[in-house]
Amino acid sequence: MKTLLFIVNPRAGRTRSMAPMFDVVARFSQAGYLIKLFITEGPGDAKRAAAELGGQFDLVVCAGGDGTFNEALTGAYGFAGTAVGCLPYGSGNDFLRTYGTREEFTDLDAQLAGGEVTIDTMQTNLGLSATICAAGLDAQVAYGIPKFRRIPLCGGEMAYALSIVEQLCGQIGRKIEYDIDGEKRTVDCLMCAVCNGKAYGGGFLAAPEAVPDDGWMDVVIIRKVGRLTIAKLLGMYKRGGHFVHGQLTEQAKPYFIYRRAKQVTLRPVDGRGPIVATADGECAPCDRVEIALHPQSARILLPKAAYERFCAQRENAASAVTR
Repeated sequence: MKTLLFIVNPRAGRTRSMAPMFDVVARFSQAGYLIKLFITEGPGDAKRAAAELGGQFDLVVCAGGDGTFNEALTGAYGFAGTAVGCLPYGSGNDFLRTYGTREEFTDLDAQLAGGEVTIDTMQTNLGLSATICAAGLDAQVAYGIPKFRRIPLCGGEMAYALSIVEQLCGQIGRKIEYDIDGEKRTVDCLMCAVCNGKAYGGGFLAAPEAVPDDGWMDVVIIRKVGRLTIAKLLGMYKRGGHFVHGQLTEQAKPYFIYRRAKQVTLRPVDGRGPIVATADGECAPCDRVEIALHPQSARILLPKAAYERFCAQRENAASAVTR
């Protein structure tokens, strides 16, 4: 009999309802899984549960947002026989944007008919990341959101908007020294994203052509610009319009720097103290940010359509190499 550790974050998302979880338990039980249910009570619980119990189960499935998934993946990291799945009940759900849609991931029949694949991960000094590690304005906005959420009636979108306003009213841009696979350069930059996945920040397509199992990270740096230009660049960045067919667009080239890398280090050199960085939602001020790719180091469950696309893309990539 297959075994499943089902980790539920009842505080994820806007509805905070346990009702969908009972459907999950019933459906997976009918499919022949022996299930252990674990309900989180606070940050770190999903990681601890996956670390302590994950090796005993064929599958760890978490119901929650990107933070819950990242905790479960981190906790289960190193258990070769355990795959981690995601039921996206959070507000951002950026992890799944690399592979498919929210509808595909919440379809329980599709999850049961899906398959397991191996992907690369990024080891950072903020922890494990399956998607994106970023530093600069975007990370500062994410870091500032929690204090606005403490204001009555200030929900996710309002807190996000207020954090953006706060950052734009402050000093914009940092002078950063980068080491990208040995290439060193100093850049006055707005922000930088080191990507294994496509999206972060609630749907910003930082690396629209990133491939999570190709052995490379996509590094996207946005140069420091004036406030009037920021809105134009962020609009382009959100829809992925800065990048097409493996390269920056002509419109983006004056403002963006793009590299592919296996190891990246960045540190602020403007004398203004630490830079705020974020790795799959985990935010902290850092004197330096270190990111190293670990190829084929994690195993995840994908729903049927996403699994089929992933396998087809892998086969096409292998065929292109042999031609």
